[in-house]
Parts: sequence; C-alpha cells; structure tokens
Amino acid sequence: MSGLLLATAYTALLLFAARRMALFRGVPGISGHGLAALFGMKLLAGAALWAVYTQVYPDRSTADIFKYFDDSAVMYAALWERPMDFVRMLTGVGNDSPYFTERYYLVMNNWVRQYENNVYNDSHTMIRLNAVLRILSAGHYAVHTVFACAFSMVGLVALHRALAPWAQGLERGLAGVVFLWPSVLFWPSAPLKESLLMLGLGLFLLGVLHPFGRSRGVALLAALAGLAVMLVVKFYVLFCLVPGVLALLLQRWRGGGTVRYALATHLGAVLLVMVSGTLFPGYDVLELFRVKQKDFIGMATGVGSGSLVEMPLLGEGVWGFVRNAPHALYMTFLSPFEAADRGAVGLAGALENAVVLLLPLLALWWRRPWQRVDPAALLFVCSFVLLLALVIGWTVPVVGALVRYRVPLLPFVGLLALLLVDARRLPTFVARLLRAP
Repeated sequence: MSGLLLATAYTALLLFAARRMALFRGVPGISGHGLAALFGMKLLAGAALWAVYTQVYPDRSTADIFKYFDDSAVMYAALWERPMDFVRMLTGVGNDSPYFTERYYLVMNNWVRQYENNVYNDSHTMIRLNAVLRILSAGHYAVHTVFACAFSMVGLVALHRALAPWAQGLERGLAGVVFLWPSVLFWPSAPLKESLLMLGLGLFLLGVLHPFGRSRGVALLAALAGLAVMLVVKFYVLFCLVPGVLALLLQRWRGGGTVRYALATHLGAVLLVMVSGTLFPGYDVLELFRVKQKDFIGMATGVGSGSLVEMPLLGEGVWGFVRNAPHALYMTFLSPFEAADRGAVGLAGALENAVVLLLPLLALWWRRPWQRVDPAALLFVCSFVLLLALVIGWTVPVVGALVRYRVPLLPFVGLLALLLVDARRLPTFVARLLRAP
C-alpha cells in the first residue's frame, strides 16, 4: 500500500510539472487532457505488465520487467554500506577490478553477459538508473514504473512534435500511430531499455529535424541529450537513423534533390561498415552482427524459448548479409504470425503485426498523387524502417523478443501511411478521426 501511495504522489507531481513544461503545451492534435489520458494509459499498461509477470508468469528470475530492478538492489545497498563503491559503480570510474566483480557484479544476474563482446553492455545503464531511482522509490517497484512511463512519455511527445510537420492536417492520426501501438504502450511503460530508448529517440529527432521553440540552444541540448541516451541504450537504433538524418540535413543545407544525398549517405554508411574492422580493431560491425546472432540463438536454445524461429546463419562478408536480407525482412514483418497460436501474448503480437502490414497497404490504396508526397520525408522514413528491420531480422530469432525490438520502428510505419494517404479519398468518419480537432 505504501508503494502505491508513493507512486500516486509522484504521478501527481509529474503531471503538475508537465503542465509547466513548454514541451507539453500546444502539442499538435493533442489537448492537455488528451496528454494526461495517454499518460494514464501508459500507467495502466505498466500495471498490466506487472500483473502478467506476477500472476500469469510468476517466476521472477525470468521476468524481464524485474531484471534491472532486482539487480539494482545490490548496487543501491552499497550506497549505505560503502558509499564510494556506489559512486564508482554508478560512474564506471575505478570499478573494473576483481573486488567489484566478486562483491557486486557476480551477485547480480544481468551485469555480466553470458556472451561478452567489445560492445558496451547497455544493461549496465538500466541497472544504474534503477539504483538511482531507488533513492526516490524506497525500493517500491510501482515508483519505477511511474518514472519509466514518464521517460517514455517525454520521448513520445518529443517524437510527435518532431514528425508533426510531415503530417499537417493529420495530427490526430499521427498521435494515434505514435502513442497507441500496443507494443509502444506496454514495453516502454516498465523499467526496461525501451523506456529510455523512446526518450532518446524523441529528443534526438526533435532537436535535429524540427527544432522546438525559438532557441537553437534548446534544440541543441535536446539533440545532445537524445544522442547521449541512445549511445548507452540500444545504440544500433541511432546508427540506423544516421544515414537518413544526414541526407535530410544535407538537403536543407545545400538544397537540390534529396535522392542524391540519400544515395551518398547510405553508400558512405555501407563503406564504413565494410572497413569498420580495419579502422577500429575489435569493432568489425559485420562480425559483431554475426556474433550477436549466434549468441541469441544459443541463449534461446538454452532456455527452450517457445517462440524461437529457425533462421539461416549469417555468412562471411557483405554477401552473406545481402543473401539473408529477404529472410531478415520476413522475420521482422511476418514472423509474429508464427506465434499467433502461442497464448494471448502471441496472438496480440500477430494482430499488431497485421496492422503493421495493412496500414501502408491501405494508404497506397487511398494514396495521394505522387507529386504531393514529400520525397525527403518518404526517403527518411523508408531508410530508417528498412535499416532497422534488417538489423533486427538478421540477429533476433525469437518472436517474443523481436516484437519488443520493433518498438521504435512502429511510429515510423504509421508515419509512412500518413505520408502516402490522401485524406480526401478516405471514408468520412476515418478522415475525421485523423484530422486535428
């Protein structure tokens, strides 16, 4: 009961603070009451996840939502017993020693990866964040849920603002495709990486693409904050953004057609990936993907994952990735149908996947003339969706995990539909739902 009361108090405090933040004022297509309702939906989604992982799947050791929360208790305890140990673990300065490994990290379940590599372990970020939140939460999980919902809500509002200039007249529809995907409602509403990922994604794009407000300093600060967050949480999403973002910025800076800039940035990205092992020994991107795929398959096989899908191993060189690209796209966009008969969660994922496929197809059916489609926005969205879909499909063989990994992709699938559709050709009631109030 005390945890619920504390969570309620923090919720009220965050809502009070949000009313005074410029980010939440005048959001295109969403009223203040609408934003409060969306935040309430996220809180309910977080509570539902807690219920699922305590009542339906009660094995806490395998519950994703408790992984970082439980491990953070080990770090947090050091704050009162050995404060300097806590500071070193929190900052990562002076903590790489057998003492810390034996006293703290081996006691945790997720600090040391089963399959280690040279890439930064973003689980460390989540454990550190939850350790800091414990100072405010007194160890109550509900408070961590409230803050996770707040982080992702800030990110989603920022993302909505960043994309709104590309959906003028359809702002309410944009709100739907940004906020209301089931996966976007649920997974970023728990103390998981997705909550910080959406925060970083939204702030980065708001600062870089469509600066909010009159101050360039604010835009720069938002972009840098988003960049920092994405670098320490699922950094591959940032790398999938970079070619499209650079093409947009070059087009705005130099003018002219967008296609040539997109070709240049994507070709440059491919060449950089190919020589990454030479330029940065130990960080060969293609090899890291191959290792990631093998590790994921080994881990899923070891625990007997019920949604494991057989996938071909990535071969050597670039051609191995090109050859497996069709299967990668199949994994990202079609494999959730294979899990439709594996309980309520599998069915929900399959239904959401049907919408992922139907939205762009229906938009093409009711499409606007091609000369009215913004080519820069279309190229950017297609670039990000395809690159992220390939990365996920190449490396993730488990449908349950894949549905979570797709969370940052979903709003852009919705935006793709809005870029293509002609609202004047839609049924009247649908057009009214999509337009701004």
